[in-house]
Amino acid sequence: MQRYEDERPREIKTDEIDELLLWELNANGRIPNNELSRKAGIAPSTCHARIKRLEQLGLIKSINAFVDYEALGFPVQAIVFVRLPPPARDQVKDYASRVIQFPQVLNVFHMGGPDDFLIHVACTSTSQLRDFVATKLSAGPVAATTTSIVFDHYIGMQHMEYVSGYEEMRRPIH
Repeated sequence: MQRYEDERPREIKTDEIDELLLWELNANGRIPNNELSRKAGIAPSTCHARIKRLEQLGLIKSINAFVDYEALGFPVQAIVFVRLPPPARDQVKDYASRVIQFPQVLNVFHMGGPDDFLIHVACTSTSQLRDFVATKLSAGPVAATTTSIVFDHYIGMQHMEYVSGYEEMRRPIH
């Protein structure tokens, strides 16, 4: 009997200060180190060292800006669900690696369920979206696509002033 190695990432040990730093950076990646250290109750040098450690551990992958794509001339955002045919299941990583390189693609989520991918895209028009889905996202081993237009995009961390942190997220749902 073949044994499979557990590919899930190992849980990384963090403490309350690490989690507070991550929470604050997630809410505002541009928070000055002095302000972040004050909120955490630690020295600025300690704060800086902890942030570097969290980056080295892979807990901080990057700090990004939330871009207003409409203001940049991309008023059409969509979520495209992509389903690969069963014989192509071994091509999942190749498909994801290919489509993430298209400039219109903002995010790619590999999922379980009836669809294999959820792909978030930004386009200049509905005709560009149509052409992009028909020629780029549908190319290769694709059984079906379903496209849904995004009317509004709400970013969770921008609305979490009522949540105290990750510990609150871990609590059982009642």
